[in-house]
Amino acid sequence: MITQDLDMTERLRTERLAVETLYRAFSEQSPDLVDTVLAPDWDDIPLAPGQESGPAGIKPIIQSVAKAFPDVRVVIHDVIQAPGRVGVRAEITGTHLGELFGIAATGKKVSFRLHEFHTVENGLVKTTWHMEDWFGLFLQLGQFPLQA
Repeated sequence: MITQDLDMTERLRTERLAVETLYRAFSEQSPDLVDTVLAPDWDDIPLAPGQESGPAGIKPIIQSVAKAFPDVRVVIHDVIQAPGRVGVRAEITGTHLGELFGIAATGKKVSFRLHEFHTVENGLVKTTWHMEDWFGLFLQLGQFPLQA
């Protein structure tokens, strides 16, 4: 029983660390960190416009967020976890000093929330379902991206 408890504790710790590392890739502006924690066939739902699938697809997004918000930070407020599943409530903060979705730098400090659910297999994030508060961000910036 003790061995099983220790195994489960280690599994939960490993899974949480994988998810936390995904967010660290943004805060540390280090896209290659995702290679250590995302499964090769990672499914990001929904994909951003023009986003490639798999770990390679998130790297340009990490880079564009870093350019738009050079001081970007992802702060995790809550984690709910079961074996193979990690739910996260977090907040992204930064100063808008570069173009984002066609919106020129405003110099405004912003904060917007995200909620994500991850599945983890063999210590790697397999699937991420996410919802960011883009509406709240655009309200803070005082403008919305142009519609095509």
